[in-house]
Amino acid sequence: MTPLQSLVATGTKLWLDSVDPEEIRINRAFGATGATSNPIIIADLLKTGRFDADLKQLIAEGHDDEAIAWAMTDKLVKAAQDVFLPVWEETKCDDGWVSFELDPLLEDPANPLSPPEKAARYLALGQQWAKGHKNRMIKVPATPGGLLCLEELVASGAAVNVTLIFTERQYLAARDACHRGAMRRADKEKVKTVYSIFVSRVDVYTERDVPGLIPAAQGQVGIVNAKRIWAINKQFWANKGFALKQEMIFASTGTKKKEVAPWKYVEAFAGSDIQTNPPATNKAVAESGKTFASQIESLPPAEVLADIDAKIDPQHLEATLMSEGLAKFAEPHKALMKLIAGKR
Repeated sequence: MTPLQSLVATGTKLWLDSVDPEEIRINRAFGATGATSNPIIIADLLKTGRFDADLKQLIAEGHDDEAIAWAMTDKLVKAAQDVFLPVWEETKCDDGWVSFELDPLLEDPANPLSPPEKAARYLALGQQWAKGHKNRMIKVPATPGGLLCLEELVASGAAVNVTLIFTERQYLAARDACHRGAMRRADKEKVKTVYSIFVSRVDVYTERDVPGLIPAAQGQVGIVNAKRIWAINKQFWANKGFALKQEMIFASTGTKKKEVAPWKYVEAFAGSDIQTNPPATNKAVAESGKTFASQIESLPPAEVLADIDAKIDPQHLEATLMSEGLAKFAEPHKALMKLIAGKR
């Protein structure tokens, strides 16, 4: 059994944080059963020149840069969907999904729209990009505007991936909105929602902003935070009667420091729900020689948990990481526009 096979054997679903056709092929062989996309991923693919023929055709057809960005996103996500469609069919819609991220510029600080106006835009875009697709999941951020659209988006029939979650408050708001939408569905057997909790960014934050943590707690906050929310999510949906699993995605699982094992977070969350790992992380895991066992229910010692609870301010953590996250959310789409203009 390979390291990634042993990870999947613990109960983890392995989704790739890329829609690169070549990486999709490689990671499908590794055992990946889904994927996700964002503007950084699309831009990095277009930079390679591998898709210049598609760009030339779209330019010749008279499309502007914005339309080309979305056409290429649609094309690459659809190609990944085709690879994972057999998984979706075999699991009766519970796995095999590919996430399509909606317009990040809605969260640009310069955007003048109010949260309800953003919610209306997210809803329209979500319905537009979900239409006609079996295993496409619509990716919405846990921002005020994003949260406001979730009930209607789920009620309209879309599968939803709520992203940019850092705290329990955000998770609860997203989950409750999705649950309200799900309860309005006639086809409750097809309801699928997932909640992407970001991990490594939390540990970057604590090292910089909470240096007073004891050494045993530093570097553990992201893991503890995500595991606690995972437990809440598991308990909430356990008796709700939905056919499909409403799951956590452990996102931002790539380590940020060279001295830290690249499988730190992969190992910590082995055993349940979904990991969206970057290709480089999966490659490192595949070459590690490790055999993984379930650790999803394991928490650090009581003194570590007590130190975290005493010194971490969830409101400050959320405000800081959302501010940084939204910059990383909008700026890559602007860079994608610039890249396409340069290609033109």
